[in-house]
Amino acid sequence: MSTTPREEGLSEDELRGLELVRETGGIHQSNFWKELDVSSRKGSRIVDSLSEKDLIEREKTVYEGHNTYYLTPAAQDLDFSLLMAGDQLSPFVGDEEIDAHSDAFSQWVMNLAYEE
Repeated sequence: MSTTPREEGLSEDELRGLELVRETGGIHQSNFWKELDVSSRKGSRIVDSLSEKDLIEREKTVYEGHNTYYLTPAAQDLDFSLLMAGDQLSPFVGDEEIDAHSDAFSQWVMNLAYEE
């Protein structure tokens, strides 16, 4: 994963956390720290740091009966140039039919934005 100027100076754990949020397109904070194999306290510190640097966004939510946050990549990180055809947005270039209002479409856009 190549780093941008905003990502320079991040710890290894912060970079792993950012990559996890980007790869998943969004993850509950309660699963975030488990996936990174860190304590909930350390996971919260990583989330706080990434959020303060505007690399991720977090939204309060309830998941499995508990208050938590849903973490998503910061919108300004996304590069939609791959979807452009001249000056027109053209996300329907391919063999498969995709519903523009589905989660699959959102995930597809996120995958394009973060492909290496």
